[in-house]
Amino acid sequence: MSDPKHYGADSIQVLEGLEAVRKRPAMYIGDIGLKGLHHLVYEVVDNSIDEALAGHASRIDVTIEVDNSITVKDDGRGIPVAMHTKEQKSALEVVMTVLHAGGKFDKDSYKVSGGLHGVGVSCVNALSSDLCVDVHRDGKHYRQEYKIGIPQYPVKEVANSDYRGTIVRFTPDASIFYEVIYHYDILAARLRELSFLNRGITITLTDLRNPEGADDSFTPRSETFLSEGGLREFVTYVDQNREALIEDVMYMEGEIDGIPVEVAMKYNTSYSENIHSYVNNINTHEGGTHLAGFRRALTRTLKKYADESGILTKEKIEVAGDDFREGLTAVISVKVMEPQFEGQTKTKLGNSEVGGAVDRIVGEMLANYLEEHPAEARIVVQKVVLAAKARIAARKAREMVQRKTVLGNHSLPGKLADCQETDPAKCEIFFVEGDSAGGTAKQGRDRHFQAIMPLRGKILNVEKAMMHRIFENEEIRNMFTALGVSIGTEEDVKALNIAKLRYHKIVIMCDADVDGSHIATLIMTFFFRYMKELIERGYVYIASPPLYLVKKGNKQQYAWNELQRDQWSKELGGESESGVNVQRYKGLGEMNAEQLWDTTMNPAFRTLKQVTIDNATEADRIFSMLMGDDVPPRREFIEANAKYARIDA
Repeated sequence: MSDPKHYGADSIQVLEGLEAVRKRPAMYIGDIGLKGLHHLVYEVVDNSIDEALAGHASRIDVTIEVDNSITVKDDGRGIPVAMHTKEQKSALEVVMTVLHAGGKFDKDSYKVSGGLHGVGVSCVNALSSDLCVDVHRDGKHYRQEYKIGIPQYPVKEVANSDYRGTIVRFTPDASIFYEVIYHYDILAARLRELSFLNRGITITLTDLRNPEGADDSFTPRSETFLSEGGLREFVTYVDQNREALIEDVMYMEGEIDGIPVEVAMKYNTSYSENIHSYVNNINTHEGGTHLAGFRRALTRTLKKYADESGILTKEKIEVAGDDFREGLTAVISVKVMEPQFEGQTKTKLGNSEVGGAVDRIVGEMLANYLEEHPAEARIVVQKVVLAAKARIAARKAREMVQRKTVLGNHSLPGKLADCQETDPAKCEIFFVEGDSAGGTAKQGRDRHFQAIMPLRGKILNVEKAMMHRIFENEEIRNMFTALGVSIGTEEDVKALNIAKLRYHKIVIMCDADVDGSHIATLIMTFFFRYMKELIERGYVYIASPPLYLVKKGNKQQYAWNELQRDQWSKELGGESESGVNVQRYKGLGEMNAEQLWDTTMNPAFRTLKQVTIDNATEADRIFSMLMGDDVPPRREFIEANAKYARIDA
C-alpha cells in the first residue's frame, strides 16, 4: 500500500530570508508572549549600546508611542547606507533583511557586543507589521520602510541633516504575538540594568500612551537612567532593602588577555546568596565559567584570610564554599570578544579563559581589600562562621525532612490527597489555603491527575528566616515531601534536586482577598528563594478563581472582574439590570465543589497564570523589599503600584 503523502525532493522546504523567523519566531526571540514582545525592544537597544561601547554614542532614547509602537533613537554613527558589494543593495537593507549580517562579525568594528548571531534587528523587522529606519549620516537623512520585513522601496535620501545617529520605529505584528501591549515597568527594569552595566550612557524611556481616565493635560511617564558608579550603584540598588553588614561596596575591575572584568559585591545580614552574572550585558542566569572563577577566588581568598586570622581555629569549625556566599550580593560583568554560550538561550558561558581571568582579578583585589580593611574583613569572617554553624544545623533539619520524604519511602503528608496518575508530566498539585477550601477542592477535583494539598494558615516568611528554621517549619516540610524534591545534588549541596519531582504543574490556589494575596506572596517567596528551578522550568502557576457569580433565574455567569460583572448584569437583566442577583465570593470555601471545578480547576475552562522571571535582579530586589523588615520602601511601592494593579488572582 503506497503512502498517500508522497515524500520526495519537493517536500523539502527552504525558508528564504526572514520567512524562517516568521515561521519559527520562538527559535530566534525565545517565545511569542510578553517576553518575546519586549525582547524586540532589547534587540534594537543592544545595537545602540554596541555603538556606545565602541565609543561612538552616548545617548539612547526609547519611546512607547501612542499607538503602542516603539521608537529607539541613538546618537551613534548611523548604519552605513552605501551599496554592499556582494549583495548589490544598500548596507542598511542588508542589515535589516539578511540574517547573520552585521558589523559584529568584524572584530575591527566592534570589540565586544551582546548579540553575536547577527540576527537581532533583522528578526525585529521580520516580526513587525511596520518598521521604519531613519539614518542620519554624513550630513544626510536617509530612510527605508518595511512591512513584515519586506522593503517598500530602496533606501532614499530624504533631506540634508546636521544630526548623527539611527532612529528605528517598529510596530510588533499582532498576528505573531499573543499580546502586543508593552509594559512600561518591564522595559524600565531592563534599561535601568543596562545603564548600570554600561556606566556613562544616558538612556531615557518615555511612555506617550494616555492612561485610562486621564485628560488631555496628562504628563507622559518618563525616566532617565544614567549611572556614573556602574556596578557599585547596581549592587546598592539591588540591596537597598537589606540591612548592610558593612557599608562598603567592594569593587574590582581589571583586564586580562583582552577580557575586561568588573565585579561589585556587598555583604548583608540576610541568609540568601544573590549573585547576578552578565556577559556582554546578557544576564547569564545559569552562570558559567565567569561565575565559577568568581566563586573559586572568593572561597580561596577568604579562607586563606580566615585561617591566617586564627578565627577558624578558635571556633573549631570546618567552613565550606557556600558559607562564604551567605548574605552576599554580587554583580559580575565580563565583556568577551567571542563568547561561547551553551545552548540557544545564551544563559551559560562556556569560555574557559574567562574563568581564569575572573579568578585572578578577584583573588588579587579581594586580598588587597581584606589587608587594607581589617575591621570589615573580621566582620565578614564572623558572618562566615555563623553561616557554617547554620549550615550544619540546616543539614540536620534537612536530613530530617529527607528521611520523611518519598525518597526515604516514608509516607506522604497526611493532608495530601494524591492523584492516581504517576507520570509527573500529567500530574498537577494544588496548594490550597485552609482546610475548608482544601475539602471542597478534594471533592471537586479530577482525582485521576489532580492532587490537593491544604496549607494551614500563613507559611513562614523565608526572606527573614535562617535555613534550619525553614526546614523545621511543618508546612514547608510538607511541601517538600508532597513535591518529592530535596536539597542537595552531586554538584552543589544547596541546589534543588528535582530528580523525583512528582508534579509538573504546581498551582497556588488562594482566596481572592488580602489574606489570600499575602499567603500567595509568602508561597511565591519560598519558591523564588528555594525552588527557583521549578519557576524557571515553567512548572509554577497561580489559579484565578472568579470574584462574582451573576444570576437571573436559571441563567448564570461567572465574572473575574468588575467590568465582566457589569457586562453580564446588563446582558442578563437589560439596561435596568432588573432581577439580577450578584454574589461576591470572598473565599474559595464559599463555592461548592462543582463551582470550584467549573471555574478554577477544570483544564477546559480555568485560567491559570504561569509564574515567570523576566528579570532576576529586579525580582530579587522586589522580593527583598516586600518581604523584608524595612517598611517605608514597601509602602512607597504599594502606593506607586496600587492604582495599576489588577486584583484578579
